[in-house]
Amino acid sequence: MTDRPINVYSEIGKLKTVMVHRPGDELINLMPDYLERLLFDDIPYLADAQKEHDGFTKQLRDLGINPVYIEDLATEAIDAAGVKEQYINDWIKESGVSSERVADALKDYLMGMDTKAMVMKSIAGFRKSEINAKGQKHLVDYTESAYPFLVDPMPNLYFSRDNFASMAHGITLNHMYSDTRNRETLISQYIFDHHPVYGNGQVDRFYDRTENTRIEGGDELILGNNTIACGISQRTDARSIEKMAKRLFAGSEFNRILAFHIANNRKFMHLDTVFTMVDYDKFTIHPEIEGDLTVFDIQPGEGDEELKIVKREESLESILKEALNLDSVQLLRCGGGDPVDAAREQWNDGTNTLAVAPGEVVVYTANTITNALMKEHGILVHEIEGGQLVKGRGGPRCMTMPLYRENI
Repeated sequence: MTDRPINVYSEIGKLKTVMVHRPGDELINLMPDYLERLLFDDIPYLADAQKEHDGFTKQLRDLGINPVYIEDLATEAIDAAGVKEQYINDWIKESGVSSERVADALKDYLMGMDTKAMVMKSIAGFRKSEINAKGQKHLVDYTESAYPFLVDPMPNLYFSRDNFASMAHGITLNHMYSDTRNRETLISQYIFDHHPVYGNGQVDRFYDRTENTRIEGGDELILGNNTIACGISQRTDARSIEKMAKRLFAGSEFNRILAFHIANNRKFMHLDTVFTMVDYDKFTIHPEIEGDLTVFDIQPGEGDEELKIVKREESLESILKEALNLDSVQLLRCGGGDPVDAAREQWNDGTNTLAVAPGEVVVYTANTITNALMKEHGILVHEIEGGQLVKGRGGPRCMTMPLYRENI
């Protein structure tokens, strides 16, 4: 092991430390009328979602993996640096609160809580019924809409893969697709600015949330052999990949990015919803993307050329074999390749696998056909319940951010 707090050079190296978030009261602030605004398709039942998440983290611990919680890391960071008031001020600013009297009331409420409770409340959001703002009303107070929240919840935070991504000894601190999720990155910023282990310049940064183009961790896959796969998708802009490439090539051992151009829609929101790595030479894939998939090969440029970008014309198998220096590659198709089974199981994140070691994965129990296919190909499959968790449209990879993997 290295003495660096972040060490991620592959998707499949033995997982040692992983960041998660246990779903909390943010889920009880979901409403049918505003699900699209908050990027949900259904409302999970909180108690069962928490039981499922606890079962997931127990499975990880049983495998010798240490799950750490983003809410705990944020609390430790804020307390270590004494920046509670600063965090609250930044949170209010980024929450879009326009009324000074409401902002003051929110600040007073949060300052009166201990740090952990304050962090959890900043994630849960505020209903209008919770705050009685006093003082002189201004025009903005009289023209408020009937929207029932002063501050939106962050219900997507249990998909901790997205607001930053780990690679080499660093991260990309991401600028996310929607305002709803972009506020999550403030929590990560405080961790990487102030945490005794992960903050204060101890972790390299290859992208920053202050950028004006979007990128999300579900589109960033660390394939190995100094190669990253990155999705050009609904959630990640091609310009962001170029920005990341320049910094990554200059500041790490990585020297190649395979940019997968996939459909720009919700069902394929990230690359890892349609493609993940499960072994040295095996990958799960949703067959619906194969026909229209375009791959661009990005490497350091020569001379005045910052980046060399080549559109690859070969099959995906050939591209992966060459990039990873393999003799052969197997693509394990979601639902066994049947269009009905594939569509159903992909909607329930059948291809969103979390590799915990080479050839060993954690997946949802419900995707029976895809799971059986992986077992037939020698993959050790650990199944977890996720009937409530999947309502946010994410699987085991989505719910985890590796902080430390053994090198392979």
